[in-house]
Amino acid sequence: MNVLIFKNPEEATKAAFDIVSQRLEAGLKTIGLATGSTPLKLYEKLRSTNMDVSHVTTVNLDEYVGLEPTDPQSYNYYMNEELFKYMNFAATYVPNGVAEDLEKECERYEEILRNHPVDLQILGMGPNGHIGFNEPGTSFESVTHIAELTQSTRDANKRFFDKEEDVPTRAITMGISSIMIAKEIMMLAFGEGKAEAVRNMIDVPVTVDCPASVLQNHSNAIIILDEAAASKLKRNY
Repeated sequence: MNVLIFKNPEEATKAAFDIVSQRLEAGLKTIGLATGSTPLKLYEKLRSTNMDVSHVTTVNLDEYVGLEPTDPQSYNYYMNEELFKYMNFAATYVPNGVAEDLEKECERYEEILRNHPVDLQILGMGPNGHIGFNEPGTSFESVTHIAELTQSTRDANKRFFDKEEDVPTRAITMGISSIMIAKEIMMLAFGEGKAEAVRNMIDVPVTVDCPASVLQNHSNAIIILDEAAASKLKRNY
């Protein structure tokens, strides 16, 4: 792991933007994307450029089960509003959370990943250490699958919904092995609320209890933190 710590989320996001821009300009073909609040400023910086990305395909980590792509809380909608409609990507892929056959949709998405090997995967992490919607206990051998969301994950996401009961209970997510196949991974984690998960990701031996800890096994993982998220690390970086 290459751990980079910055004073605040703004400085950390600038560093992430510089890395992503370099990779895109160097001819990256496929980029894996995440949703949530952490990458918002990164996407804002990307969409403000006039970068030609007509050679780039995107694949997203996950999507809620039961939300139409036009639903404002769906990740498909999020990506369109935050990035896709501003940039000329060759193709963009997000799992279909309203597919008639969800198992077949998982298989279809794995085929997309095989056809478009990810050069750089952007990740965020949940307060419980989940990556994508791979909750604690998920096998490191998992591929794209239907995940049952833990109460802590639903609690973390309920601020985006009008009512708690509106928060989906399931999602389609790339599996941990699907994520780890990426040639390079860039994890972003900001804020004191992520500090314990960051400690478990970096300072504790690899365990399914903290899915993000699997990144210790990746040969090319960059961890970008602000000082608050790094506040519980035992080692200096």
